[in-house]
Amino acid sequence: MASLGRNDRAQFAFPSDEAHPFDFIAERNALCLRAAARNAEDQIVFSRAVASSVTVRYWARVCSASGSHMPIRLGPMPSVDIPAEKFGAFADACAALDPSVGFYQIGELYTSLLPDEYRTRHGIYYTPPQLVTRLLDVVEAQGIDWANARVLDPACGGAAFAAYAAQRMLAANAFLSPEDRLRDLSERLVGFDIDPFATWLAAVFLDVICLPILREANRRIDGMIRLGDTLAQDPNELGHFDLVVGNPPYGKLTLSPGHRQRFSRSLYGHANIYGVFTDLAVTLTKPKGLIGFVTPTSFLGGEYFKNLRDLLVTETTPVHATFVSDREGVFSNVLQETMLTVYRHASLPRGKRRSKNSISLTVETIHPHWNQKVDVESFGVVSAAVEKGAPWILPRSFQQLALVRRLSRMPTRLADYGYRVATGQLVWNRHKAQFRDRRGPDCYPVLWAECIQPDGSFAFRADNRNHRPFIHAEPQQDYLINQEPCVLVQRTTSKEQTRRLVAATVPNSFILDHPGYVVENHVNMLIPTKARCAVSLTVLTRLINSETVDHAFRCISGSVAVSAYELENLPLPELDKLLRCASLTRSATGRRFEEVVRALYHDAR
Repeated sequence: MASLGRNDRAQFAFPSDEAHPFDFIAERNALCLRAAARNAEDQIVFSRAVASSVTVRYWARVCSASGSHMPIRLGPMPSVDIPAEKFGAFADACAALDPSVGFYQIGELYTSLLPDEYRTRHGIYYTPPQLVTRLLDVVEAQGIDWANARVLDPACGGAAFAAYAAQRMLAANAFLSPEDRLRDLSERLVGFDIDPFATWLAAVFLDVICLPILREANRRIDGMIRLGDTLAQDPNELGHFDLVVGNPPYGKLTLSPGHRQRFSRSLYGHANIYGVFTDLAVTLTKPKGLIGFVTPTSFLGGEYFKNLRDLLVTETTPVHATFVSDREGVFSNVLQETMLTVYRHASLPRGKRRSKNSISLTVETIHPHWNQKVDVESFGVVSAAVEKGAPWILPRSFQQLALVRRLSRMPTRLADYGYRVATGQLVWNRHKAQFRDRRGPDCYPVLWAECIQPDGSFAFRADNRNHRPFIHAEPQQDYLINQEPCVLVQRTTSKEQTRRLVAATVPNSFILDHPGYVVENHVNMLIPTKARCAVSLTVLTRLINSETVDHAFRCISGSVAVSAYELENLPLPELDKLLRCASLTRSATGRRFEEVVRALYHDAR
């Protein structure tokens, strides 16, 4: 491997005492710039070399402070020339912190230096200590017995959950001798990871947690942190656990035919790796045992997760859901909404499933802070009806709590109004050569997301980068062309926006001016299924744009995508009640209109 160049030996500046004690961002960014100058393979080696250097120094400082002379465990350290003193200040500062915070900072340094594509593909995002603590507090409140529980972390890179669990397991058996405590821990705690370097880091950090007992017993323990893919393990050999806990990787996964068959009960369409890990956790958990996972919120509403939701309500009891209030600043470079969820395995014979049409669980939101503290905002126990595979309706705020109770009793959907949902057919980067700036023969206007104005009006425009107003349709591309009126709904919005649902009606005048129009893939269409629907396009557009319907959508959506599936499952006012208010919903303005819609939801039986 190549050694570092002269520029890579620049002094690493650790924040002063007055600086934010956990703010290593400037230093990481400087290192990232140097790492990114290499090709991906060299950048991975560089990242591991830096993390190794820091970890070795960190271990020496922790051992010195505890009076231990135990050498650091051997591992796959890259042979790259990085002077240990280069990162001495960083390692020393981490060693002065609580171990959980210290090794989290080392893990963050390592992952921030990895190539973005590699990090994303392998799901290498370590869990902040305050989220680990909160999730373990919840499973403890649910009755986990740390003195006896058998615990599995199926994706233990960073060792956050394995180390924290070990800490609690050791404390619960403090009356045992050091030798017996180590033996007991090694028999009850297991963690897997597919990355040899991450496995070494996890084992070192677990050693840090156990260091006082290792010193007293005069030996270290092996076998708890294992290199391997948990999905490839034989469940019969692993046995069953009282607690399966962790932060499984996220992202689409291509499964072998054998694995697709094995996890078929929870799959629909594309497999997401965290969904597969959740299915595996159900298999590996003892009856009445607990599953505690940090995952994206996308499984709550997405169509690809409908079979997983069905599995969770028939083979487990969801008991606790914690929404993480902020997307940014929690997991580095991750903008997905995140939640902590705890399930209790049903005490049924293996292979049996129960019929269930409701969920009842404690719901809360937490607000993490830089000092590793969290503010907890509990909404209490929330009960909601659950149709087979349908989105789970859960509040994200106190304001939505009463609304959720009504939504679960509202059976009306868009189909009852005479509408179906479709996604725009045009994937722009597949048709680049066909775009035009002016109308011509066989050219059709393209409706992009920016055609839907924030105030709910329609404006034909193509303002964003790579957007052009017209497309030339080739033969056999009739499937791109629409000719009927419809309601457009933006397909990508975030929870930070004032409204998640932004809709506009395609005006009759626009349709009459053109032989047809093409809708781009980032737009959904609400299309009438009858020549004359009971609910007009204008009334439907106003309803979709209302504050109450926006809150209803937030209670079922788990991602930035406003999917057709979620729109189809959006609870709406009963048709006859809406029609009785039709004149008001057409003409009422401002707050009066919002009051009408709010009353329609309030009157739900």
